[in-house]
Amino acid sequence: MNTEELKTFIYLSKVKNFTLCAEQLFIAQSTVTNRISELEKEIGRKLFNRGSKAVALTEAGEIFLRYAERILELQDTSIEEMNALSSHSRKFSIGAINATYEVYVKPLVDECLKNNHITSIKVTLGHSLDLIQQLQDNMLDMVFSAIPLKRNGYACDIYDTDRVALVGKKGCNEFPDGITKEQFAKLPYLMCDFTLSDAGMFIRSLFPKNRIFRLEVDNSSKLIPYLENGIGYSFLPYKLVKDKLDNGTLEEISLKDFSAPSVNTYLIYRQNYDVKRFLENKFDD
Repeated sequence: MNTEELKTFIYLSKVKNFTLCAEQLFIAQSTVTNRISELEKEIGRKLFNRGSKAVALTEAGEIFLRYAERILELQDTSIEEMNALSSHSRKFSIGAINATYEVYVKPLVDECLKNNHITSIKVTLGHSLDLIQQLQDNMLDMVFSAIPLKRNGYACDIYDTDRVALVGKKGCNEFPDGITKEQFAKLPYLMCDFTLSDAGMFIRSLFPKNRIFRLEVDNSSKLIPYLENGIGYSFLPYKLVKDKLDNGTLEEISLKDFSAPSVNTYLIYRQNYDVKRFLENKFDD
């Protein structure tokens, strides 16, 4: 298989139409057909169910799509890595979940860029499981994750421990003496999906199974402007909102008959990788 076949396959899986795929890739429709046919021959499986006006991925196509996307990502990463060597003697590729970027990753990146001129840094934001997979695919050097990785060949350190704080706009707190678990379940809550972390499962457990929230996002920092405008309440990492609490923009609501778990940020990297060089900003100009 070649790159153009993979790109055509991925694009066709999105637009679901041979003619539209050909038009938007600026190639003949016969070329699209031939590329998909060659790919199916090489794989030995049918990748699309073909209808009169649209196509849909088969079960095998759904599985292959994930690998095709990763193959192209690996190719792009290798090219970037080689190009970086021409102007930088050191390149770091860092993965981070959104909740950790402002608190942990950005200060490290700022310090690194300020103190040396030989380093290139690429930061990828995403979900823990996706970032860990990219680390295992050698697309990332280190990952700041909400969940640990226990696998031979990888180190997984607790980088820091925080807690989640229930916060809302200063002066709009309806529970100045604290909130009970029963009262919490009825809050106009803005949900940040902490996914598989202990904090995420704890927060989900406080609500009925099919609760629909006023707002749900997967990036905790995106909730802060809404909270500052007095729209609802949310559990957020304390260190993420500490400045807002200190300057009086937000207010923490105490918990009366229940408590929130701590939140670990894990730093994951291959065991032979010199992670301290980046963390301690040790570079030779």
